[in-house]
Formats: sequence, C-alpha cells, structure tokens
Amino acid sequence: MNRLIALAVLAATAAATPALADLAVGSKAPDFTAPAYLAGKPFTFNMTAARKKGPVVMYFFPSAYTGGCNLEAHLFSEAADDFKAQGATLIGITAGKVERLAEFSADTATCGGKFPVAADPGAKIAKSYDSPMKMAGIKAPVDLSARTSYVIAPDGTVLLAYDNLKADDHVNQTLGALKAWKAKQKK
Repeated sequence: MNRLIALAVLAATAAATPALADLAVGSKAPDFTAPAYLAGKPFTFNMTAARKKGPVVMYFFPSAYTGGCNLEAHLFSEAADDFKAQGATLIGITAGKVERLAEFSADTATCGGKFPVAADPGAKIAKSYDSPMKMAGIKAPVDLSARTSYVIAPDGTVLLAYDNLKADDHVNQTLGALKAWKAKQKK
C-alpha cells in the first residue's frame, strides 16, 4: 500500500515537470518584442533595446494568478530594487491568462508595479528559449512556459538558465548570477 502511495505521488510530481532543455549558458539569447504591462500600463517590450541598457533578468512563469506564479512575482517585486542597483532590466513573461496581465502587473500581491510582465500567446517566446512546459503523458505541446529564469548579458550571451518548478529560489539564483557577472566586469 505504501509503495502504491509513493508511486502515485511520484507520478503526480512528474506530470507537470518542466523540460530541462533550456538555452545553455554561453549561447545567444533570441531577441524579441512582446506586448507588456508595467503598473497596468501597456507598452511594447523590446529585448534588443533592453540589452542596450545592460543585463536582462527574464523569468518565464506558467500563468498569472496561480499560487506559485503569484509567489514568484511577489518575490521578484521585493527584489526589484536590488536588480536595478545591479543595472539590470527585470521582466516576467507568461503565456497563461494574458488577458489579466495589466491587472497582474499592478497588483500589490504580485508585481506591485515594480517590473513589467509580457504576454507570450502560444508560448512562442518560451519555445524560442527552449522553455515550454512539458507534461508527462501529453503528446501535444502545452502552450505554457516552464518556470525558467535567465540572466542575459548586454551582448546577448546567456549567463544563467535556471529551471525549477518551485518558485522560491529564482530570485536568489538570478541575483547571484548577476552579481557574479558584475564582479567579473569590474576586474
């Protein structure tokens, strides 16, 4: 009986495991434009323009207004000033519930207007970053992104690709990689 319970838990955990085929560190990150919102106001996010200002910290999340995604957005919003202090542009990207992104971007329980979120209908941007959600047992692609964070240098080089369904360590991983890169730049 305990073995059946353990197998059921293992199967449920694996059912929504994201793919681990993110862009490799050292590869070139694709440029893109996407409709985005900052504090509820629409604009077009342009990766090329963002990189001209400095490094970009970009995180994909499966869907607005879900438990893990709300937590992750809130944690990034709490650290937004730390990313700015490092000269980085911070952006979240999702294919899920894109019709609610204006609200999500301004909500104090999530982004709090501190960084933009971009819409990725059909997970096209996520797919270009090798970060679409893969679900075990489902042959057709799911049009959501995995929970994957990237740090991208101004020249477009991927400095970090961090893929973890748990939302609580993405800020630490990205901020740590950004600080390490900045320290190397000072030498």
